[in-house]
Amino acid sequence: MMRNFILKTLTIVLIAFATVSCEDKKSSNDRILFDSSGNVNHISVVVSNELWKGSVGEAIRDVLAAPIYGLPQDNEPTFNINQIPTKVFSDFITRNRSILIIEMGKTPGFKIARNVYAKPQKVIVVSGKTKTEVIGLLKENSEKIIEEFKKEELKEQQRRIAKSLHRTKNIEEKLGLSIQFQTAYRIAKETDDFFWIRKDISTGTTNLLIYELPTDAIKRNDSVVNQIIKIRDSIGKTYIPGPVEGSFMVTENAYTPFHSETILDNKPTLETKGLWDLKGAFMSGPYINYAIEDKINNRWVVVEGFAFAPSVKKRDHMFDLEAIIKSIKIN
Repeated sequence: MMRNFILKTLTIVLIAFATVSCEDKKSSNDRILFDSSGNVNHISVVVSNELWKGSVGEAIRDVLAAPIYGLPQDNEPTFNINQIPTKVFSDFITRNRSILIIEMGKTPGFKIARNVYAKPQKVIVVSGKTKTEVIGLLKENSEKIIEEFKKEELKEQQRRIAKSLHRTKNIEEKLGLSIQFQTAYRIAKETDDFFWIRKDISTGTTNLLIYELPTDAIKRNDSVVNQIIKIRDSIGKTYIPGPVEGSFMVTENAYTPFHSETILDNKPTLETKGLWDLKGAFMSGPYINYAIEDKINNRWVVVEGFAFAPSVKKRDHMFDLEAIIKSIKIN
C-alpha cells in the first residue's frame, strides 16, 4: 500500500516537472509581439537621409511609388512611402505593418521576413556594400517587393472588411459562391445569375458585378481580351443604365486594357483592367475584371469592380474592390 502511494507521488512529481520544463522552454522561444499598425498601402522605408536624397532613394521610389496602370490619373502611386532615418527606427515605429529596410556596408542580400517587430508584419531587407549593389538588388527584385507588400496590404484590407459583413445568402444560393463585402454596400440589382452591388461614397459610387457564363463563352486565344470587352459591353447594355435615358456602361475604346492570368480560389483566372465610360452620357472611371474558370461547375464566374469618383483619387477605392473580389470562394 505504502509502495503504491510512493510510486503515485513520484509519478505526479515527474509529470509536474516535465510540464514546467516544457512551459519554460516554450516561453523562452516565444516572443510577445505588439499588433502592427499603419494605413493601408503605406510603406515605411528605413534608410538614412543621405541615401534617401540620392540615387538609392530614387530607386526605392521607382519601385514603390510607380504609377498604377488602369487608373484615369496617371500619377497615383502603387504605395505611399514614409521614410524613416535608420537612427530613429525603434520603439513604436518598428510596429508598422509593411517595412523596407536598406542596410549599407553589408554583404549583398535580399531577405523577406514576417512578424519581426509586430504582427502581422512584412519586413523586406535589401543590403549591399555599395549603392550600386543596393540599387541593383532593388531593380532585380522590384516585382517581388511589390507582390509581397501588396499581399500583406490585401490581407489587412480584408481583415478590416470582415469587421462588418453584408449577408450574402442570395448570392450563395443563386451563384454557388461566397464573397465578403461590407454592410455599407447594397444589392442594386439581382437575377438568377447576376448581381450588381453598390456603395455610395462622397463623390460617387463603388460597384461590384458578379455573374456566370457558360464554359464556351470565353475561349483562350489571341482574341481573349476582345471577347471579355464584348461581354462587358453586353452586360453594361443589359444591366448598367446611365442617368440619361438610353445611356449605358461600355468599355472605353481609346484605352488599351491591361490583361494577365492569375489564380483566384485556386482556379485559373483572366484579369483585365482598364477604363469604362457611358455611351450617351459623360461619366467614366476604372474597372478591374476577373473571369474565373470554374471547371468543376462547367462555367466562368465573372467578378468585376468599377468606380465612379470624379475629381478624386481612385487607388484606394479600387484596392478595396480588389480585396473584396479576392475573398471569393466557389462551392
